[in-house]
Amino acid sequence: MRKFHEAGIQPFGVNPAGIESHRKYVEKMAFPFPLLSDPDRAIARAYQALKDDGRGIQRTVYVIDRAGRIAFARRGAPPVDEIVAAVGRGDG
Repeated sequence: MRKFHEAGIQPFGVNPAGIESHRKYVEKMAFPFPLLSDPDRAIARAYQALKDDGRGIQRTVYVIDRAGRIAFARRGAPPVDEIVAAVGRGDG
C-alpha cells in the first residue's frame, strides 16, 4: 500500500458480494482499502471482467487516472511495481 500511496493511487476492490459480507471480509483480511459491492455485476460487465459463464468474475486490475482514462489494465494480479511503473509512465 505504501507504493500505491506514494504514487497517488487509491486502490479499491469490486465484487458481487453484499455490503455486510464485504464489511466482515475486510475486517477478517485487514484490507487497507475499501471493497465496493456490484451485486448485479454491472461494473464487472462494463470492465469486461466477467467470465464466460456471465456470473463469475475474473480478477482484473484497472487504474483510472485523474482525467478518467484507463491508465493500466491487466488480468490477474500483476505486481504492485508493474502497476505503479505503468501509471507513472502514462502507459495503458
